[in-house]
Amino acid sequence: MICHACGREVRLLGRVGRLDRCNECGADLHCCRNCRFFDAGARFECREPIAEPVRDKAAANHCEHFAPNTKVALTGASKSRTAADDARKAFDQLFKKKN
Repeated sequence: MICHACGREVRLLGRVGRLDRCNECGADLHCCRNCRFFDAGARFECREPIAEPVRDKAAANHCEHFAPNTKVALTGASKSRTAADDARKAFDQLFKKKN
């Protein structure tokens, strides 16, 4: 899945637990913003039929509809490092390229 806060890929060994956090930035993983059903344009910002809105979309919750996202969000990750940045940095270090 992709962390909503830092944009990094999070490798999962099983289900995402309510207390699981991103290893890179420490953000909660079992939250609305990390769910594939999160949609800012939908009712209560969720494409699933929920009875009431979740107030803090970035905080851990007990939603039964939660399914890990697999796409990078268009907001929140723009200022963070990406896997491509890490690969470029490793390549440059390998050949001692100076910036």
